[in-house]
Amino acid sequence: MPPKNHTDNPRPRKELTFNEKVWHTVAIVALLVVAILIARVAFNVLLMILAGALISVYFHGLGDMIERNTRWNRKLCMTISVVGSFLILLTLLWFMGTTIQKQLAALSDSLPETINNFKARLGSTPLGAKVLEYFTQDNGNDKMMSTAKSFFNTSFGVLGDIYIIMFLGIFFSTHPSLYKDGIVKLFPVQNKPLARKVIDRTSQALKGWLKGMMLSMVLIFIMITTGLWIIGIPVALVLALLTALLKLVPNFGSLAAMIPGVLLALTKDLNTAIITALLYMVSQTIVSNIVTPLIQKKMINIPPALTIISQVIMGVVSGVLGIILAVPLLSIIIILVDEIYVKKINPDEPDDNEVGMSTANAD
Repeated sequence: MPPKNHTDNPRPRKELTFNEKVWHTVAIVALLVVAILIARVAFNVLLMILAGALISVYFHGLGDMIERNTRWNRKLCMTISVVGSFLILLTLLWFMGTTIQKQLAALSDSLPETINNFKARLGSTPLGAKVLEYFTQDNGNDKMMSTAKSFFNTSFGVLGDIYIIMFLGIFFSTHPSLYKDGIVKLFPVQNKPLARKVIDRTSQALKGWLKGMMLSMVLIFIMITTGLWIIGIPVALVLALLTALLKLVPNFGSLAAMIPGVLLALTKDLNTAIITALLYMVSQTIVSNIVTPLIQKKMINIPPALTIISQVIMGVVSGVLGIILAVPLLSIIIILVDEIYVKKINPDEPDDNEVGMSTANAD
């Protein structure tokens, strides 16, 4: 006689009472809320890890350049890259610090009067009076303050984030293969080649973005400094430095950088303000449409609309750090979708990414 199979007579499932169903639902909702809150905090940490990876990409790119030109030992080149970068930064701050400090003090003294004069001129027209009334009402001020607080809100504070990001970049630079191999080990054997390919494509995309961004910041700093000095705008060095830093924020950064320069130019006359605005627009156009695409050839093609959408979402979720890292994070997401999903459903399409694609203008 064959043995009795216990699966032939499954035990009937116990029906949950109404109270048990309610408590199960409450528990699921509570776990979901906790998971969302943890993901929110963890997402900010992931952004700092991405920023640290970008710092590491910079150190390795500079180390590769030193190694190609000198044929020195790899460790020595990386040491020169890291230590030399900090020494150059400290030297620039030492020589330019006094000038920047004086110009910042002059800007803080002159800018409030400039804004008041601009308000007076704007309020002399009916349309301008309505605009001022909208921005000076109580609700508008509250909205602006809450927006500013959320915009500059980060997980551990600005200085703490910078400290962590710099050390992450140094640690990633010392043993990059350790972290890369550790990520690959998390995947099954059949997916390890795909994981390595995604990591390599991501590294190329981040390197292209970083090269273009750094050169763009240097060029825009030189062009704005020279142009404002020729026009005769005060605190040209500070305004150029602000413009270079805001270059990290595509689309919106260029517009925000132009506002203080044009306001200061209005203290002289309208023609000077127009020339200053043209200087900003021409400089940004040359850098964004000519210089950056030539350098960022290995970065994937990102539609401008997706760039703006990602900036808005990241700004709401993670503040200023999210806006700065919106483009590289979007590049990583596009690479993952392309490798994991698009190539699986379209296996016959040619792989254009192997030869590199030009970056769409995001500024």
